[in-house]
Amino acid sequence: MSGATSANEESGASPGASPSRPQGFRLRRGRNWFFVGLTYASYYFNRYNLSIASKTFCDTFGFNNQQYGLINTGRNWSYAVGQFWNGLLADRIGGRMSMAIGGYGTALLNVLFGLGWYYKALGPVFGTLAWFVAIRSIDGYIQAFGAPGMVKMNTAWFARAERGRFAGIFGMMINLGRFINNTVTPFLLAGFTIWSYRLPPGHWQFAFFVPAVFITIVTSVMLLMVKNTPEEAGYAGAVPLEAIDGEGSGTLPLGYVFKTIMSKPMVWLTAWAYFCTGVVRYGVDDWFPKYFQEVQHVSLKSAAFQWTAFLIPAVATLGSIASGYVSDLMFKGRRAPVAATLYFVETLIILIGAQATSLWGVCASLIVISFTCNATHSILGTAAAMDLGGRKMAGFAAGVIDSWQYIGAGLAGVGIGTLIDKFGWGAWLYSMAGFGIIGGILMLIMMRVEPVGTLVPHAPVLGKVAGKP
Repeated sequence: MSGATSANEESGASPGASPSRPQGFRLRRGRNWFFVGLTYASYYFNRYNLSIASKTFCDTFGFNNQQYGLINTGRNWSYAVGQFWNGLLADRIGGRMSMAIGGYGTALLNVLFGLGWYYKALGPVFGTLAWFVAIRSIDGYIQAFGAPGMVKMNTAWFARAERGRFAGIFGMMINLGRFINNTVTPFLLAGFTIWSYRLPPGHWQFAFFVPAVFITIVTSVMLLMVKNTPEEAGYAGAVPLEAIDGEGSGTLPLGYVFKTIMSKPMVWLTAWAYFCTGVVRYGVDDWFPKYFQEVQHVSLKSAAFQWTAFLIPAVATLGSIASGYVSDLMFKGRRAPVAATLYFVETLIILIGAQATSLWGVCASLIVISFTCNATHSILGTAAAMDLGGRKMAGFAAGVIDSWQYIGAGLAGVGIGTLIDKFGWGAWLYSMAGFGIIGGILMLIMMRVEPVGTLVPHAPVLGKVAGKP
């Protein structure tokens, strides 16, 4: 398919529109999309495993909520640092290689975390809080190669007018990882028998070994199946360049990328709103399994937990898809009006859930909160980042924006853990409500500066600005 006619020439479409495509392109893009999505889903299997295993893990070592939260904070703040710098690297080395580094790296670090189970044989250092904080923190940095790589590749394969919808659909693959974790990890913790081998309940190390094997296999397949751009796959011109993309296929100087992205006011409005999303998203995901066991006194095999663990990623997928379609089709690619509405609705549901007295009332609130925060997660962290960075700077744009989500997530770790230890679980949901209000206000401000029809002004051609031919 090399040398295929430009999609713009075929359709007469303007840059960013959904053009007609060369024969076979959509099928090839679907293959790329699927294996990139499956790889990123496996990242989530290796990230959320600790939240499901949290009570069993903490009981093994006598860790309190603040100490458990500190492990999560280490992961999330290291992830934030990694997103910032790894976004620059992803723009230089390509999304495919970036995702491979993250995939193989997190496999190794999950194995090292699981080895803490054998601290009596391996040495006491393997069972210390410092060990688990250090390993999970390094893991956070390594996993931060994944999101910029994923966003960079999808930016190249999808035109601007498609990105909101496909970011939403891509959220389905991301939440597949959460669903796998919520299903498989409780099974591993409950114990199992394979032929003559029987594993008793409570062996949390397999909640880290099994995801490590899974991501190793998936990452290896991804490297065989995925290309960074349509051009690498032989579909030159299938996705039209935007003005922000410049000319040619070369990379831009790191200093130029850094200066351009960091000087955009809309990047910072999006990043600060995403900080609020991070507090709520991880305030729910990292803590709800422990809440069910410690407060409601129900097991991970109970109907209440199983339904909640199933519906949280399911409605997160619906939120991602719905927000993408609404922002693309009803608001012509504007993300702020949709996000503002979601933030204010989220605040209301958090306050309702905080006052709920029944188990199922709390379950319902958590499920709706998952819808709202994952909808903003999709359209701000994925679609808006692609819009703001274009093909050549999408990795860094995604890294900057997503780093602020994980600064917020880090606050939800040790911060919420400290509040729970001091004031009890009643402080859990109330502590998140203010962040929904702040996120909504930031999006109202962004509505005043967000152009209709495009989030990316038609700037001078970047290849020429950067001194490229």
